[in-house]
Amino acid sequence: MGYFAENLDVLVIGAGHAGIEAGLAAARLGCRTGVFTINLDWVGNMPCNPSIGGTSKGHLVREIDALGGEMGKAADKYQIQSRMLNLGKGPAVHSLRAQIDRRAYSAGMKHTLELCENLELRQAEIVDLKQTDGGLWQAETQLGAVFTAKAVILATGTFLGGRVYIGEVSYASGPDGMFPANALSKALYKLNLPLRRFKTGTPPRINRRSVDFTDLEVQHGDEHIVPFSFETKTPLQNRAVCHIAYTNDKTKEVILKNLDRSPMYSGKIEGVGPRYCPSFEDKIVRFPDKKRHQLFIEPCGLETEELYLQGMSSSLPEDVQLDFIHTIPGLGHCQFMRPAYAIEYDCVDPRAMNATLEFKDLPGLYGAGQFNGSSGYEEAAAQGLIAGINAALKIKGRDALVLDRGTSYIGTLIDDLVTKGCSDPYRMMTSRSEYRLVLRQDNADLRLTPVGRAVGLIRDERFAAFEEKQRRIAQEMQRAAETSIPLSPALQQILEKAGTAPLKTGCKLEELLKRPQLHYSDLAPVDPTRPDLPDEIFEQVEISIKYAGYIKRQQAQIKEMRRLECKAIPKDFDYKNARGLRLEAVEKLAKVRPQNLGQASRISGVNPADITALNILLEAKK
Repeated sequence: MGYFAENLDVLVIGAGHAGIEAGLAAARLGCRTGVFTINLDWVGNMPCNPSIGGTSKGHLVREIDALGGEMGKAADKYQIQSRMLNLGKGPAVHSLRAQIDRRAYSAGMKHTLELCENLELRQAEIVDLKQTDGGLWQAETQLGAVFTAKAVILATGTFLGGRVYIGEVSYASGPDGMFPANALSKALYKLNLPLRRFKTGTPPRINRRSVDFTDLEVQHGDEHIVPFSFETKTPLQNRAVCHIAYTNDKTKEVILKNLDRSPMYSGKIEGVGPRYCPSFEDKIVRFPDKKRHQLFIEPCGLETEELYLQGMSSSLPEDVQLDFIHTIPGLGHCQFMRPAYAIEYDCVDPRAMNATLEFKDLPGLYGAGQFNGSSGYEEAAAQGLIAGINAALKIKGRDALVLDRGTSYIGTLIDDLVTKGCSDPYRMMTSRSEYRLVLRQDNADLRLTPVGRAVGLIRDERFAAFEEKQRRIAQEMQRAAETSIPLSPALQQILEKAGTAPLKTGCKLEELLKRPQLHYSDLAPVDPTRPDLPDEIFEQVEISIKYAGYIKRQQAQIKEMRRLECKAIPKDFDYKNARGLRLEAVEKLAKVRPQNLGQASRISGVNPADITALNILLEAKK
């Protein structure tokens, strides 16, 4: 028999990256919140790569920060090496990535939760979950403690029905040798949630002392470090280096000889793995003509000799893992600290949720992170933040927060999940956004800080600093438009050095900045009235001037997208009896139940003719 423990407003199951953001957001918005985890010592764990950010993922982290989330601040505090990726390309794809001290990050996030007002952090496994006749949710722990809550957020990561595979060996487990959540998985099946099996994996970890670094390329961090958080003002420093190694024909030979021992190819693993982060044996099979594969060797922290082998995920037996890694120059005598493994787990079809991340048929129940079919710490944290915000807003009787595709990568991520679903673990990429020139990582605060302020997660001091930044940008934009740069030998020399055409007369500073070859820093010698401003101000002004035409075009596209988003579709709309819709469209629309015409247009299998017919039907009902 269980015993009644406590009434809560919001109950969060899981304290990974999704659970952390969900719990903090709900608590900071004034809700009595409980965050439950199987092991308190693994709050904010990084069972895979000890890094945050990367291509498009850096965008998500900066958006989380702009809305008032925690991941960016923690990443800055515990980073040990930082790099801005894709600087050789345009600003739309620039993305920050940082190596993180994983244990320090975990301990720091745990302490942040412990110190948060309105939040209770507990080590307890939730084994049962049901909804009462009164609409409250009731959760029971393994020890019989019963909690009630107005809202529950499922942020279970890869724990649900977790099963680890290493060659011929398999056993029930969560990541990093923790207990799986098997009982909760059974409880969710009873709720008729559309669960399915996904699979992910992680590379081996090796001891730094067993590596010969003379055969490896050194990868340094950036000299000038850009922080994730817009609130971080203290200069950051690189405290570690990474290295690069390459596989060879011998590596490939070992893999191919032992494919029959891989549970992926023997049929033992049923779950669908990530398309964009495949196991190493899958890379060998899929790209047979590739002579070598790049391998990044990255530290797991400052107080450990453990190194992470990025690019070497595998489910092969431990002896085979050792054999193929020993073929790589520099790793010929490396010692394993942890073998690579694949993990299979239960997750939900996210099309069962609204864009608020609340389940359509189960009011008060929300999902976030890998439970929703995504992969990655950043994707998880973004969903956790939105789920936590919306759970709190609903309890407070306020309007929900829905970010559309024109506001953010977070909006794109959630819309992709709840509208299109995912047949394999979803990973955010810059190519998934139609509006990526507008949704850059550098302007995340300009796009989303007012939203975070309206929700209630941005403090007065921070918002005042944000408004001052806006004022400075506007002032410098005006100065660039009005300032004349006279013709001079110094100016002509700058133009020649940059490889751009000389001038016949002087011109406005704005006109010079429109040239792709020129930057603010180049023009400093001929711009004596330039004010002393932070680099981020000059960055915003330069991008706005250089890409003005393209930005204007994307803003027009966003406006058209929002015109369709404004046409709401009633929840009880009868698609089966709707004339003019194709049978495939009826099936897809009835399954997803889109909230508006814009969302309906993005459902796979629904074409423009269907949208036109649906629009006519909606107009007729007015």
